This record gives sequence, C-alpha cells and structure tokens, in this order.
Amino acid sequence: MIAHHAGGTPLHNSPLHNTAGPSRSAQSSGRKIAALIALVAVVSAAFVFGPGMLTSRPGDGYANQGELVETVRAAFVEYWSSGVQAFSPSLESAVDYWMRYHVAKAVIAVILLTVLLALGRMLKASFVNAGPLTAGKKLAFVSAGGLVTLLAMFSSVLVMANVQGVVAPFSSLISMLPVAQADGALGETVGQVRQQLAQSTGTGNQQSPVLELMISDFARYHVAMAVIALIAAVLSLTVAVVVWVRFARTARSDRRARLGLGSIGLLIALFTLGLIVVGVANTGTAADPAPALAAFFDGGL
Repeated sequence: MIAHHAGGTPLHNSPLHNTAGPSRSAQSSGRKIAALIALVAVVSAAFVFGPGMLTSRPGDGYANQGELVETVRAAFVEYWSSGVQAFSPSLESAVDYWMRYHVAKAVIAVILLTVLLALGRMLKASFVNAGPLTAGKKLAFVSAGGLVTLLAMFSSVLVMANVQGVVAPFSSLISMLPVAQADGALGETVGQVRQQLAQSTGTGNQQSPVLELMISDFARYHVAMAVIALIAAVLSLTVAVVVWVRFARTARSDRRARLGLGSIGLLIALFTLGLIVVGVANTGTAADPAPALAAFFDGGL
C-alpha cells in the first residue's frame, strides 16, 4: 500500500524522497575518483621502479643507472675499437636490455595514460552534473581537470619517447654516455668520433663502418620520433576539433560545461602545436643526422 501525504501525492514521488539518490550518486562518483587517483599513484611508481626490476637479470651489470653507464662506457669503447658494424657481445647485451627496458616503460606509460583519461572523464562528469557549487569548489574542479589533462599529455610524451627507444635502442643508449666529461679510454674514443664526424661532414671523407652505423641509427632514432609525433599530432588535432565542436554546440547558459570544454580544448590545441614542432624538427634532423650527432659528441645536446 502506497502512503500519501496530506495533498494526496504519493510519498515516493515527493522531492524529499528523491534527495537520497543524487547524494548516493555523488558518493559513488567520489569513491571512483579516489580509486582512480590511487591507481595513478601506483602506476606512476611502477613506471619509475618497475622496468628495471622487470627487465634486468642477475649479473648483467644493470642494477642501477650508474652501473649501466659504466657498462655502456666500456662496451662503446670496445665497439669503436673493433672497427666493424656488428655489435660486440657486451654492447649487444646492453642494447637488448635497453630495448626491453623501453618496452616495459612504454607499456606502463600506456596504462598510466588510460587511467588518466578515465579519471578526466570522471572529473568532467562530476563537474557537469554537480549541484550548485561555490566559487572555491568550481575552481578546484577546473584546476583538477587541467592538472589531469596536463598529466595525460605528459604521459603521451612518455609513451612517444619510449616507443622511440624501442625503435632505435642503440642511439637511445649512447645518449647516456658522459661525453662532455669523458676521460681515459672513453675520452680518447670520443675524440676519434669527433674527428671522423668533422671529416665526414666537412670534406666528405669515407666513414668508418662503426660511424656509418651510428649515423644511420641516429637517423632512424629521429625518423621514429618524427613519425610518432606527427601521428600523435593528427590524433590530438582530432580530439581538439571534437572538443571545440562540443564547446560551440553547448548552450551559452551552460557556463560550467563551456568552461570545462574551453579549458581542455585550449590545452589540447597547444599540445598539438608542440607535437607538430617536434615532428618537423626531428624530420629535419633525420634528413641530415651527422651534424646533430656531432653536436652530441661535442657535448652540445
């Protein structure tokens, strides 16, 4: 039997009866947002500490970055002295490890990006569907949405950089050499590399097999980033267009939704522009990699 109040209206249809629904929905949304934030923290920690633990093997000399740099230093000197393009066993082991390391980093970065996108959607839905908000709470929502968007962009960059490392692990690994402070055997080797690069770029003298491989791999390293950045720019531009179309179709009276869409649209547009710049710059370097490689060994990069 349905109870009625004095006016004859069923009690379960009264506004008083429905107030519990939105409250429970808000609490559920808050719990989901808190869970996603915790997951972001966990995945971020995994990105920093996980790849080394997942890819290193006992006795391989890669327990930490210092050991890796020392191993690469010795392996690079040995490789340059060999005069042949085939990697020495120590360098091949280091390159294989570095590729596995970047694969792990790329996978974790993709997971982090996915979680951040889910968190962004939850924040947007909570902001749009929330009841009346004070100026402080509105600012908190907008700030949180902007921060999550920036973190998602940064995660995208992490994905791009680590995919580049997977495509050209040798050049990525060589970038760890302390060429600016090189001494001993490494200093002598770096001096020889600089001399050969100066000759190859200045007079067109024939390059050693090792230098040829270094230049070609350095070109592949930048081709990879050029392709990755331009693909990412197309995707980012598509998202920006979708966001701005939604902004244009949102009624002016819905200021809350327009504020969120406009802020996100502006950040994505700027990110797209940055991706285009990165893609163009890497395309130029890939077309003529020797000067950029020479700049690295001169300590300029």
